[in-house]
This record gives sequence, C-alpha cells and structure tokens, in this order.
Amino acid sequence: MRSTITSCSLLWAAVATVVLSQEDRSRLPPVKALALQKAISKKALSTKAHELEDIAYSTPDRNRVMSSEGHNLTVDWITGYLDQLRDYYTYEVQPFIALYSESNGSLEVAGEVIESVVFEYSPSAEVEEEIIAVDNLGCEASDYPDAVADSIALISRGECEFGLKSALAGAAGALAAIIYNNEQGAITGGTLGEPPRPEGDYVGTVGIAKADGLSILSVLEGGGSVTGTVVTESDIRNVTTFNVIAETIAGDHSNVLALGAHSDSVFAGPGINDDGSGTIGILEAAIQLSNYSTNNAVRFCWWSGEEFGLLGSTHYVETLNDTAGELDKIKLYLNFDMIASPNYIFATFDGDGSKYNLTGPPGSAEVETFYRKWFKSRGYNITATAFDGRSDYQAFADNGIPCGGLFTGADETKTRLLYEKFGGEQGEICDPNYHTALDNYDNLNFDAFVPMEKALVASVAEYATSFGSLPEAKKARARGVEDGKIMRRALADESFVMKGHTKLWRA
Repeated sequence: MRSTITSCSLLWAAVATVVLSQEDRSRLPPVKALALQKAISKKALSTKAHELEDIAYSTPDRNRVMSSEGHNLTVDWITGYLDQLRDYYTYEVQPFIALYSESNGSLEVAGEVIESVVFEYSPSAEVEEEIIAVDNLGCEASDYPDAVADSIALISRGECEFGLKSALAGAAGALAAIIYNNEQGAITGGTLGEPPRPEGDYVGTVGIAKADGLSILSVLEGGGSVTGTVVTESDIRNVTTFNVIAETIAGDHSNVLALGAHSDSVFAGPGINDDGSGTIGILEAAIQLSNYSTNNAVRFCWWSGEEFGLLGSTHYVETLNDTAGELDKIKLYLNFDMIASPNYIFATFDGDGSKYNLTGPPGSAEVETFYRKWFKSRGYNITATAFDGRSDYQAFADNGIPCGGLFTGADETKTRLLYEKFGGEQGEICDPNYHTALDNYDNLNFDAFVPMEKALVASVAEYATSFGSLPEAKKARARGVEDGKIMRRALADESFVMKGHTKLWRA
C-alpha cells in the first residue's frame, strides 16, 4: 500500500510544477480540439488505470465501493492530481450522507441451489414457501394474484424498476420475491432504490438468470407446485461519502460546461471500466485542459454512490437547486460511464430520440450530432444509447439541462448489426466482466478507450469555447424541465420497452 501511494505522489508531482498567476493564465493559448486530442496518449490512460486498480487491491475488499477504504483512497487520488493544478482549478470535496446497503444471500428451488444475486436495499429475510408467478411483468398491483400472499413472488424483469416490483410484491402480502432476467444470462446486480416507497415495503428480493426463471415458470404453468427458500442478509445504514467538484478559475462562470463520471465501484471488484474509465477520462481531460484558456468555465465532477442509485449526482443537483440561479449557469452536462469495454461499441446518447423515441432536454440532439460527426469524420461507426435514467445525467435532465456523453457498452448483447459496425464477438455482451471481480486493468480495451477519450476532449474544446450550437439557454431549459418529466414518466410506464441499452442498476 505504501509503495502504491508513493508512486502516485511522484506522478502527481509531475503533473504541474509551476504555479500560474492570473496574468499567466490570461496568456495561455485558447483551447483547440486538435491540440487536446494530440495530447491524449494510451500511456497516460494506462498509468492511471493501473493506479486505480492498485488502490482497490491495496484494501481488504479489493473494491472501491461507496464509503469504503477503496473509495476514500480514490477521492484522495483524484484530489492529489487536482492539488497539482491549483493554479488552474478550485475544487471542493463535497460530503453527503447516503444510505449504504451490503447484501448477501442464497436461493434454493426444490432443494437445488440456484445462482442468484441479492438486490441492494433488500431487507433481510429467510423464507421457505411456495413460489407463485405474477401476471405480466409485475408493474401493476393488479398483476399480483391473491395466492401471492404468504408466498414467494416470481416476477420477470422488464418495463419498470426492480424496486417497484419488490414493493408491489410486499403490498400484495408476498414474503419474498424472485426476479428473473428477460434476456439471456444472469442479472449481475442492481438496486431496489433507497427506501421507503409509496407502493409498499420491500421484501427480500433476489435476481436469477432467464433460463432458471423460465424453468420454474414452466412447472407452474404445467399445474405443478414449486417450493423455494430465499435467504437475504443485509447491512443497511447511513454513511458519509464524497463527491469531488473541480472548476476552472478562469472562464465565464455564468456559462458552465459540466462533465461527470462516477468514482465508486460495485462490491464485486475494482471497477476499472465501470467507471474507472470515465473517472480517468475526465481527470485526464482536466489535466490537458490546464494548458489552455477557455471562454466558458468548465466543471469536472466525480460522483459517489452511482451504483446505489445515482446518489452523489442527485445530491449535488439538489444542493444547487437550493441556491437561486446556480443550475441556470450549467448550460450542458456530459456523462462518461464505461468508455473502455472489452467487446465495445461506440455509442452516444440518443438526444434527438430517433432510435429510442425518448429525447433529451433541448440541446441534447445537438450534442449527439457533434459526437456523430466527430466519429464519422475519423472513419468510425457510431450508434445511439438511450436516455434510460440509469446514469448520472438523470438529475440534470430532470432539471432541463441539455445532456450528452459517450458509452462503450455494459451487459447488452452484441447483435449481428453491432458486430458488423464494431467487430468483436457477436452474441457476447459488451463487457463480460461487468459488475464482477474481473472488471480490472487487464480487461480494458484501449482500442476503445483512446478514441473515446479523444472524442471526450474534443467536446470539451467545443463547449469550453462556445455554446452557440445549442438552443438559447433559458427557453431551452424551460422546455427541458418538462422533457425531463416526460423521460421519467416514460421510464416508469409499462408501455415503454428498452431495446438494447441495459446498463442497469434499477430495472
């Protein structure tokens, strides 16, 4: 551990050794996209990825989960770099109280152990009862038959949040719930969302693979009965954790470009792609930007608690809402969550809604166009990923702020069409190590990481210079608040079905 931190300190010292005065900063050349892109190197990204992995592996749990030693060291690591850039940035380490959940458990069906995962915020339970299938997808109270009472509810994943399914099962009198995947493979993790919910109390809830769920369902539909044993053991408590917010000293602070990535991992592993890649991506952008002047202020945000339900970004936006006019200063938010997936795609958010029929706030379409042009002009294919509410842009979108960003895929399957566009392994998921111990340095794909990082800094140069390509801010945000509400309603509406993007934590 000592050698890890010492080596990091030497690297931080190399970042910047000359403190710039205000006059010196004014002499910096204006930021240019080409210059920033040329400064991006595989070596710099690789070095930081090794450092993050070393941080995780220096701790007993070998992860960087919210409020853990690994995450606190991650915050120190980020601020260590920022300390060497104090001539260019001010930064804040923002503490907040979050509800932490650590869960373990097991599932037996007809005496056979079934591989399962316990959802975050699932209450502790030990239930041995008959399994009863619910109707449809379990998103309405009417889907739960009377027979569910005092039993274990079997529910398909899809169309609404895991937490809603668990709460409705509890309201119907179920003692536990099993949610099976609606696509091939296991449910690798997720959260019920921070309780309480108006629909009812959660019950002990586990997730299983589609094949296992359908196997149980076939017996039930054939008139048979199946007994299951659900055991969940949960540690749920309040903890203090930290966001890091850095902003350029120079630039117009009434016109802010904000970028974000989450700094926490899941329990299972170090999270070097999810979302070490985004954490590194915006940190490297901050380092390289410090060599240039900007017209607009640029704000870099490292969020805690994303894996528990977007806690850090939501808290931050709520605090800004408490201060008149602060949110109005943010003209654009860009999100970078998983940008180095092994079996990658190149995706940007579907700002215009042309693929998923779910638009971002006004201005989001223009950001999508920017990224599409960037990739196509360099001979890369690009696809869209949905504004599905499953990463840290959501709180900004809810408040009408234009959003965009990049993504290389999580647990969605690479279809034939995606294979033809991006190569890799057809029929395999984009990140086979998603939410596992193998989300480590060795499984990063730098053929994805480097181009994604260059596109990231190109967008920094674009919007640090001007927001002229976006709609007029006040009018756009007024429309965008309603668009954000529409996004939320659509995501909760059982008629809305996602078609591909499954970077899931809630549903």
